[in-house]
Amino acid sequence: MKAKQKLAAKGGAVGGVVAAILGAVFYMEGGYVNNPRDPGGETNHGITHAVAKTHKEVLATEYGWDGSMKGLSKEMAAEIYIDDYVLKPNFVAFADISPAVTHKLVDAGVNTGVSRPAKWLQLSLNEMSRDGKDYPKVQVDGKVGAGTVNAYKALQKKRGKVAACQVMIKLLDAKQLNHYTSLNMPDFTYGWVANRIGNVPLEACNEDANL
Repeated sequence: MKAKQKLAAKGGAVGGVVAAILGAVFYMEGGYVNNPRDPGGETNHGITHAVAKTHKEVLATEYGWDGSMKGLSKEMAAEIYIDDYVLKPNFVAFADISPAVTHKLVDAGVNTGVSRPAKWLQLSLNEMSRDGKDYPKVQVDGKVGAGTVNAYKALQKKRGKVAACQVMIKLLDAKQLNHYTSLNMPDFTYGWVANRIGNVPLEACNEDANL
């Protein structure tokens, strides 16, 4: 089953939330790039050659991909994004709870790898738990499961849906910023900070009040 079909099986408004997130990611990433200074190497629509190769069989069978990064279409890239950056890390579990937090997790995962924002989320939830007084702390293992989702719901109940979302966006941004400035990659630091920090506005959290 293709990743898009798996996503559709989730039902509800999840597909629309993910489609909007991917639209923003595509806008941010642009098209084909092959910067020799970028350790990610050859990319198209933000997908690296190494990542695309792991999906070669599906892309060849379903879309006729010939292995050329210049020939990687947006539709193919969307298949990879949904599979690797939405479904596998289970960020999809937040899509009908907080679209803004989901956006932040997916976008950060695209740029830094999905395990980092998953751990940042778990660390942030623990930091907001008042040392476990408001809800049990979660294991910081980078695996978003029921415990992580329930902790976020408990934060929503304690602080309100909009406030919970806003504080989580702030904390995720702070941890992502610290990550970028620790990498010692001066050719890319400005672009990362300018485009990846604050790219999910706090106002987007207002939507959570209606969920």
